[in-house]
Amino acid sequence: MTGEWDVLIAGGGNAALCAAIAARRAGRSVLVLEKAPKFYRGGNTRHTRNMRCAHDAATGTLTGPYTGEEFMQDLLRVTSGNTDEALARMMIDRSYDMLDWIQQQGVRFQPSLGGTLSLGRTNAFFLGGGRSMLNALYRTAEALGVETRYEHEITGVELDGPRFHAAQIRTPDGGTRIEARSLIAASGGFQADVDWLKQGWGKRAENFLIRGTPYNRGSLTRALIDSGVQQIGDATQCHAVAIDARAPKFDGGIIKRLDCVVFGIVVNKNATCFYDEGEDIWPKRYAIWGRLVADQPDQIAYILFDAPNLEKFMPSLYPPVQAARIPELAQELSLDPDQLGQTVEGFNAAVVGEIPFDHTELDGNRTEGLGIDKTNWAQRIETPPYYAYPVRPGITFTYLGTRVDDRARMVIANGKPADNMYAAGEIMAGNVLGQGYAAGIGMTIGAAFGRLAGEEAAAHVA
Repeated sequence: MTGEWDVLIAGGGNAALCAAIAARRAGRSVLVLEKAPKFYRGGNTRHTRNMRCAHDAATGTLTGPYTGEEFMQDLLRVTSGNTDEALARMMIDRSYDMLDWIQQQGVRFQPSLGGTLSLGRTNAFFLGGGRSMLNALYRTAEALGVETRYEHEITGVELDGPRFHAAQIRTPDGGTRIEARSLIAASGGFQADVDWLKQGWGKRAENFLIRGTPYNRGSLTRALIDSGVQQIGDATQCHAVAIDARAPKFDGGIIKRLDCVVFGIVVNKNATCFYDEGEDIWPKRYAIWGRLVADQPDQIAYILFDAPNLEKFMPSLYPPVQAARIPELAQELSLDPDQLGQTVEGFNAAVVGEIPFDHTELDGNRTEGLGIDKTNWAQRIETPPYYAYPVRPGITFTYLGTRVDDRARMVIANGKPADNMYAAGEIMAGNVLGQGYAAGIGMTIGAAFGRLAGEEAAAHVA
């Protein structure tokens, strides 16, 4: 690794590889540094399934059009307007040709999965999932001549005002220094650093589960901010979903996610409901449930449903807790049997509407008269056996990171763009996601800004 590289890229996931391929196709020398060992390369990309991109017509794997304006309205809805609209619209515009471009890099798509995802029109699903997608990008990058080093972590950066010169690297053999004409930070969030999470969430973070690898600890994010790059976001904003509470602390992945909220009710450890389970279509609301559970006592909740709904969604890796009667289910969950019985009975009595159940649309089946009503998909929980999944907050990635401009350049403390430093993916996701989430947007941010950063870095070197 002696000598000066044209483009130095920190990270080994979707954003990093899109940047590496774009820069290498422009003729630049590219070095990718991945903090994790090779088996764990790719961060959260390993656990993804799909990407949300704008398109004007159905394709072989997408069932209909999804215009840029509809995409933008969905983004504004889930973020409550907390987004840089100019950057968001630019990302959406660039997503139009991303499906073709990324297929040209070897990635393949398949028809949408079923269950409660409801994404057949809006999101393209990777054939073989995220790891297959990741491996395809690595094969293309390697064939183009991109160099990759594993277990190499950037711990410090050498800057001269707005200009990057070199990075300090921690390796299995000690430390080293690498010079480069440009830097692209695509190293993910800091979600695996629980102490950093606690700065925003307090002791609640001790009960959080991290869906990805233990290697996303934000060391480069800290180094950049400490060196004068502008921060965006705060430590409490993140992509957090409700996942099976029996999942491991790290790297449980997507197979521990639960998509069955719309089929029943969710109660906390006091056996009471705390939010409307039928607020909106699941892909637009699934990412609020991690934050909701984080606000409950001991950061634990339970999704309850009955026999007719058992096979209507993609299950967790772990089987649900099962019982013939609600009081027995309560005992299995260490909940108060009387209180859970009252909650279920009250819910059943409040259900109104006989419209055929359809989880893909707001069906209007609701409850009336409860302290917190379920506004869609309300069905009586009355057919044994009864089932429940215990859930905890599952943190996918954090939104605190580096501010960028419309050329993916990092913005430094004086508000001016850096000369030769760029960012893509989760490390700058807070520019687009001030809060909230909709399925597949993380991959869109990574691919669109990754490709842009690679092109801009290559042009700067030229």
